[in-house]
Amino acid sequence: MKTNDLPLDPAAVDAAITSRRSVRAFLPTPVARSVIEDILKVAARAPSGTNVQPWKVHVLTGTARESLSERIMAAYSDPEVAKDHVQEYDYYPTRWVSPYIDRRRKIGWDLYGLLGIGKTDKARMHAQHGRNYTFFDAPVGMIFTIDRILGQGSWLDYGMFLQNIMIAARGRGLDTCPQAAFTQFHRVIAEALQLPGSEMVVCGMALGFEDRSAVENQLVTEREPLENFVRFHD
Repeated sequence: MKTNDLPLDPAAVDAAITSRRSVRAFLPTPVARSVIEDILKVAARAPSGTNVQPWKVHVLTGTARESLSERIMAAYSDPEVAKDHVQEYDYYPTRWVSPYIDRRRKIGWDLYGLLGIGKTDKARMHAQHGRNYTFFDAPVGMIFTIDRILGQGSWLDYGMFLQNIMIAARGRGLDTCPQAAFTQFHRVIAEALQLPGSEMVVCGMALGFEDRSAVENQLVTEREPLENFVRFHD
């Protein structure tokens, strides 16, 4: 039987997609290497233009994950050092306009509201953002890189690969948090992981089991109704 002739369960696929969300607190429960490998094998079926497959994955667990987090946190915690670390590419727009700025503000204040962080509490905001660099205590951290020679199309392909990882993880009862925050400290990452100069950091991702007792994991973001972003042409 051909692969595309296999019966599918739309409900199971839809459940994996719609239950995916960014989890910001994880249990220390380990994830077996075989499970991580299975997830990445599935994710690698993502489409890519002319089958380029632009993704490179660095999986960190145990002391390797802790060491990278410590290096980044040392830089992040010192304002004079942190300001010398800047992203290599613009993940966000250089000028914010509605409705995008409104959505960004809402998720920020919704999260801070759950955590009891006020609008003037810069220290707690800084500390909460810093939790990115510990992978929100997930047992597995991943850093994704790409060859600099590749073009914009390969970055589009990369997004599909990342989504596949997150959906495959949900299918196995795991949760994730994709993290662009790591791009600020690409030089620290490159040194720690001994990346060649030809590779560029795309993002990071936390992987593990959700800590359901953590208040921040109550955050569920909204999505626009179809009529706000879809046009049917008959």
